[in-house]
Amino acid sequence: MFWDTVGYIFIVVGVVFDLLGCVGLVRLPDVYNRLQAATKCVTLGTAFLLFGVFFIYGFSALGIKALLCALFVLISSPTGAHALARGSHKGGVKLWEGSVIDLYAEDSENK
Repeated sequence: MFWDTVGYIFIVVGVVFDLLGCVGLVRLPDVYNRLQAATKCVTLGTAFLLFGVFFIYGFSALGIKALLCALFVLISSPTGAHALARGSHKGGVKLWEGSVIDLYAEDSENK
């Protein structure tokens, strides 16, 4: 009973993070800021959801699959977002005019 409650709390927190990530995708001004929202909020929210499923189902087949999926999401989502941001920058997608610093441009100038 205790672990079910912990699992449901994790699921609610995960849903809140996922909703905030979706709001960030709609509200933020450019592709780089949107990637930030998607990577941070949605990765953490999905991981919380999957950890909540693990707490509810324990070490059953479903619980182990949830842990494996959480591990995959935690590794692949930030890696994919970094690749998309770097590809967008090399492809010429401009930053928002209110951006303060462009580290990719500084990195390419130093090479």
